[in-house]
Amino acid sequence: MTRTLVVTNDFPPRIGGIQSFVRDLCAQVPPDEVVVHASTSDSAAEYDAQQPFPVVRDPARVLLPTPAAGERIATTLRAYGCDRVLFGASAPLGLLAPRLRRAGARQVVALTHGHEVWWAALPGFRGLLRRIGDEVDELTYVSDYCRERIARALSPGAVARMRRLSPTVDRERFRPGAGGAEVRAAWGIDPAAPVVVCVSRLVRRKGQDTLVRIWPELLERFPGAVLLLVGDGPDRRRIERMVARRGLQGSVVLTGEVPDDELPAHLDAGDVFAMPSRSRWFGLEVEAFGIVYLEAAACGLRVVGGRSGGVAEALAAGGK
Repeated sequence: MTRTLVVTNDFPPRIGGIQSFVRDLCAQVPPDEVVVHASTSDSAAEYDAQQPFPVVRDPARVLLPTPAAGERIATTLRAYGCDRVLFGASAPLGLLAPRLRRAGARQVVALTHGHEVWWAALPGFRGLLRRIGDEVDELTYVSDYCRERIARALSPGAVARMRRLSPTVDRERFRPGAGGAEVRAAWGIDPAAPVVVCVSRLVRRKGQDTLVRIWPELLERFPGAVLLLVGDGPDRRRIERMVARRGLQGSVVLTGEVPDDELPAHLDAGDVFAMPSRSRWFGLEVEAFGIVYLEAAACGLRVVGGRSGGVAEALAAGGK
């Protein structure tokens, strides 16, 4: 029997698209064939105890490809008899591939998402990404947009070994009727009110500020509409100030971060999902794909996205 060691900084209970992607990949494998070695995070012990497969938490809150981290991960690989490695994000942890091969890994695969786009574009980082591509057996990509840009940094051999692996959605979790009525009631939202929902970290790239900026105009056409912003992040205070300046406190609800198991219900509370993601820093920071677009579509919502990275591919996939 083969067993895969998943090495990742991105794993629940932390919330995010990569975390969901990696978790869902683990869920598709028989529990006795996967082990996760992840960075530590708050409430991890409670979450890990509920998983059907072993989760080993590294003492570091951020895993880096240091010799010490490599030895700890190699110890996990040997202890559980793993012969395959999957890096939840190729950069920078993929630099540990040679160390884990020496520990017994026969096959090494690394996932790419969006941040590798800027790795591929910047001197220094570009060379490291090329090393990773040469040292793993396969490098995956979530969208054709990302593949085109990441491939520019790779050797021809590594490009030939790239494989598409886009996120998919657990349709048992994300479905119409997943608990939206209860979420509306909890936040005092009229059951009949038109609701636009955005579920994401509050960062400038995601575009929640654009939704707040246009909300007064939308209220003129749809009185009583509610904008439900689910998530937290460094842009929260700025968005709160925007809401206050426009007098929108009664029609914009900021929930803050909610537990992962409540995300389907918060999506289900909307009629339309909108996340107008934008590209920033001359295209170095983009929306690589956007699994949340698929999750919203699975809940039966109409979906609106921004022109950034692989969003168009996600919107097309969500309509299937």
